[in-house]
Parts: sequence; C-alpha cells; structure tokens
Amino acid sequence: MFLKHLHTTTTTILLTTLLAVTPHILTHAQPDAAAGTATAIATAATDRLKELTAKAGQGDTAAQLELAVMLRDGKGVPKDDAEALRWAHRAADAGNEDAMDFIGAAYLRGSALQGNPVIAFGYFKAAAEKSAQAAFNLGQCYFGAQGTEQDIPRALDWWKKAAVSGHGRAAACAAMAYYSGEGVPSDPAEARRLAERAAELNDPSGLVVLGEMQFQAGDLEAAKATWTKASALRPIGPTGHPAQPSANASAQMGADLLKLIDYRKRKGEPGRFAFVEMPHVHQGYNNCGASACAAFARFQGATVGGWDYKKLCPSPLGTGTDWGHLLDASSKIGQKWKLLTFTPDDAGFSEATAFLKSELDAGRPVVVDFKYIGPQYPGGSAGHTLNVCGYIAAEDLYILCNPAVATPGLQLITAADLKDFWRSDHYGELSHGVLSRPAFAVAR
Repeated sequence: MFLKHLHTTTTTILLTTLLAVTPHILTHAQPDAAAGTATAIATAATDRLKELTAKAGQGDTAAQLELAVMLRDGKGVPKDDAEALRWAHRAADAGNEDAMDFIGAAYLRGSALQGNPVIAFGYFKAAAEKSAQAAFNLGQCYFGAQGTEQDIPRALDWWKKAAVSGHGRAAACAAMAYYSGEGVPSDPAEARRLAERAAELNDPSGLVVLGEMQFQAGDLEAAKATWTKASALRPIGPTGHPAQPSANASAQMGADLLKLIDYRKRKGEPGRFAFVEMPHVHQGYNNCGASACAAFARFQGATVGGWDYKKLCPSPLGTGTDWGHLLDASSKIGQKWKLLTFTPDDAGFSEATAFLKSELDAGRPVVVDFKYIGPQYPGGSAGHTLNVCGYIAAEDLYILCNPAVATPGLQLITAADLKDFWRSDHYGELSHGVLSRPAFAVAR
C-alpha cells in the first residue's frame, strides 16, 4: 500500500491538458498576446505541479492527498484512480487521517477498486478521532451495517462528534434519525438542536430539515427563509435530477419546497393536482427499499421503521432487498399491498401515470423503483426505491418522497424524467429479468 515513485508523466500530462484548452480561451487574443498568455499559463501550471510533486515526494502528506484528490476527480490532470490511490496510501501510511478517509471511501463505494466495507470501516475507525469526514463515514457504517454490526446509538455519537468538528451533513443525519425515531426513541428537541447546528454550518440538507421543522410548527415565514437560504447554496433549476449529489439535491429541495408550500396546504383537485402527506424515513446506506416501504407502511398507520422493516426480510442488513421479500413483509405487519408492473414503452408509461394519478387522487401514495445507468455506478447501473406522493398536471410534474434525501424528502420531477427513471429489471426474482415499471400499491 506504499507508493515509491510518482509517474514521471504527471507533469507532462497536466501541461498538455492546459495547452489543449488554452487555444479555445485565447481565440479572441492577438497572436503575440495569445502566445505570451499560453506560455505564462503553462509555466505557472508546470511550476505548481513541480512544487506539489516535490513536496509530496519529500513526504508532505497534505501535498500527497492533494495530488490524490486531483487525480481522482480529474481536476487539472486526466482522471487516474490507480495513481490517486497510490498517493493516498502513501499519505495514509504516514498517518494522515483525511487520506485514510479517502481510501476508506473508495472501499465503501467500490468506485475505484473492489468494494470491501470491512476494510472501509477499518480506515474510518482509525481516522475518526481526528477527521470529521471519517467520523461521519464511521457513523454511516454503524447506521447502515457496513463492515460492522449495526449500532445506531454509536452511529449517532459519531455523527454528533463530527458535527462538533464542523461537519454539517453529520448533524443533519443525526437530526433526521432523532426526528423520525429511526433506531432510537424520537427526540424532537435533540433533532431541532442538531438541525440548527447543521444550518449554522450552512449545510444544505440541514437547512432543508430545519425548514421542515419550522413548517410543521406553523412558522411559515421562517421556513421560507430557511429553504431560500438552502436553495442559494448550489446551482438549481426548475426541477432537480434524481441522481444528483446530496448537497445539490438538498439545494434543489429548498427551491422545490418553496414551490410546494401552497400545495401542501390545499385540498387536492382530481385531475389537476394531488399531494399526499406522508412520513419520511432516513434510509442510511443501502436501505432504500425497506425505508420507502416503511414510510408507505407508516402512512397506513404502522409504527415500523426502515431497519425494522428490513429485519422482516431474509437478506442481511446493509444489503439490497428483493421486492418479493418487501411484499411478503407487508403481510407480516398486517397490511395488504399488491405489485403492479407496466411496460417500459410509451403506452406503458401512459397507463402507469394514469394509475398513479388515480391512486393519488384517492389519497394514496405509490412505491416505485428507479434504475440509474452510468459509469459512476458499480456494474454500470444502480436501483433505487422511493414513493410518488403527488402531481401537478398543469406543469406535468410529479412529487416524490425520497428516503435518500433530507427530510421531508419531497422532490419535484418532470414527467420526462419520471419516464426515464421509473423502470427496473433487477428489483427481485419477481422481475424475471424483464424491464418494466414496477409499483407497490394498497390492495383494495
């Protein structure tokens, strides 16, 4: 795990990359000025990389980690995960806690090497006392049974330690667990304290959660101000994208929640709009199916949590859940659900959305399964289970209740995006490997 040599081509690669983009930047400059500017840029880039490489080669762990991040993210140099990990290992071996977290995150996500949550947990545990990000990730492991036995009180302890050290998302995650009573007794006062800490740290998810607490308390002006602040922290659009990074999704949620305030207070108008208020359950790592189903079950009067629901299924904690097992679990808590599937073509989407609207008009949400495709996912794709809890016909929008994002989990999605993402061929044995649009609904 110890790197002895830096690739000799790194400086050349960075210089080549910068010179490749320079002509585009300099097309409006005079030839002599353009040549001079290009030379200056190249010289500065070369000098910076030489300085960074020299420091890293002399054992400067901060420089080693900076190189690792540059190479992992492709910032200024072509992306090179293997080289990034070699530099990170060198810094970690020298005791840099943030480098240990870097490597742990790679093992947890399985993005640059074969995933191994046990190794990831070990790196996070070694670094957590001095790295706020490692403390957050260690809490994620305890909360989601990744590389260790699940221990939610211990997860909350690490999230709170990270929050004291300035980690806003850790404070927000702890706030959500206390707010919904996920794995611990519900504690509204502690949830509010932690949400305020997250907001103090300008964390978008924390601002979303705090705004929801203000909204539920009837302080609409405070909620509006808080969600407005969240929406200003990242670029937003008319609606978001289901596969957005967490911070971007939370900022977009701020904007979505501002738009939804009036709809949440109005009675539905069949055929025009519907909104079904439902509980939100923070899923933790890799527990979307059980968490979405727990929210669906809570809407129908159950008190089950996401992890409680998962324990009704035979698959281990921290792993994906077969939809057949989720359906069987509903009968174990005295509820009756049914599985429906619609074809993945245009006709199937028309039929599926007609069904959605009929359920929502009747005051019932629907559980659906999404499929994300892209090279950023291990194996090229990933699945995600969530609820549809409303629609706005005039704008061709639907409202999601998503366990993967901050409480209350409400996100607007266009019909075009819903059509693209609501599909799955790996939601379980019931799919038989056939692509369809699956849904759980209340059996009547």
